Amino acid sequence: MRGPAPVFGWAPQTLAAAGSDLAARVLDLYTHTDPALAVALRAGLEIDKLATADGISGGMARAAGGPNQPNVMRSTAIGVAKLLAGDDSPFAAALAFDGWDTHANEGGATGQLAARLAGLDGALEELEKGLGARWKDTAIAVITEFGRTARINGTSGTDHGTATVAFLAGGAIRGGRVIADWPGLKPSQLYEDRDLKPTADLRAVLKGLLADQFGIPAGVLAERVFPDSASVKPLAGLIA
Repeated sequence: MRGPAPVFGWAPQTLAAAGSDLAARVLDLYTHTDPALAVALRAGLEIDKLATADGISGGMARAAGGPNQPNVMRSTAIGVAKLLAGDDSPFAAALAFDGWDTHANEGGATGQLAARLAGLDGALEELEKGLGARWKDTAIAVITEFGRTARINGTSGTDHGTATVAFLAGGAIRGGRVIADWPGLKPSQLYEDRDLKPTADLRAVLKGLLADQFGIPAGVLAERVFPDSASVKPLAGLIA
């Protein structure tokens, strides 16, 4: 961090696009150095090809923030539902929707946050319709890696916060409930005088889903899925 530096920063947009053979070369590398990872990568690439054929932009479908994002979120969910509803379909999928970093002009009942929430609602609706009979066995977790501040900032937005909320949906979920140890939003109740106070561990929620939906043993969850997490107990009773 000291002394002269010819370049102080870079943006990925300045890099050339990867060649079409990149995945094959990485797979070849892993085949010789990490066979177990090579097996997982090969399976992922096959699913990615299937997803692309079904009109999804890759196995990890992404929707960047923008005015058309709600429609992109909905159309992505349509493709994912088609992928999961097949007889030889994957048993799990991950969707990543960008654009929630609402530092400025967040809005309320209308505005950019409301539009993104409408897109998320539409995506869940399309998953339910597209999965058909499989919806009754489906569990969906809507999560984010951080929350927002409890107070509005000077640009009518909210900054990065600590605690947040997770939504569970699907026919397999025992729903109709709010599970929380609500800490409150009074100034004296905030975490570090700025954030909603965290009172639960998201790993407990995901452990509960994985245990009840897929029968994964507690030891595997504590040691392999979420390493060094034996103290975080699975949240029971999430699956109907």
